[in-house]
Amino acid sequence: MKNLVVDLDDAGCRARYLIRDRDGKFPARVEEILAGAGIETVLTGVRMPRMNAVMERWVQSCRRELLDRCLLWNKRHLRHAVREYERFYNRHRAHQALAQAAPLRAVPDPITDPERIADLNIRRSDRLGGVLHEYSHAA
Repeated sequence: MKNLVVDLDDAGCRARYLIRDRDGKFPARVEEILAGAGIETVLTGVRMPRMNAVMERWVQSCRRELLDRCLLWNKRHLRHAVREYERFYNRHRAHQALAQAAPLRAVPDPITDPERIADLNIRRSDRLGGVLHEYSHAA
């Protein structure tokens, strides 16, 4: 933990909070080191196993779909890429748990007319230089 605090100081970063679970692997000394650096430790809820799971799943998706495929040049570029991924994740990316909808977009009505199905015109938009792809019906 001391190394983390020193590295953050060297990088000019200031962390205000550390969110962690109630695992016993964190000794009281960790709390003291963080408090000394002005970092408040926030514990997750008791007997709430899914509380951290949602964020862990998002981080896993972001890493697999974006960060493992990009060469990031600096912090500004990283922030831009994560903002783009967040927009993609919430407005376009299909989620199985939401019946293939995105969190901020409902599933479009199914196309039942056979003539429209045979003559679909799909447009692809690339984001972040082609790392992310968005597909839509051309107007």
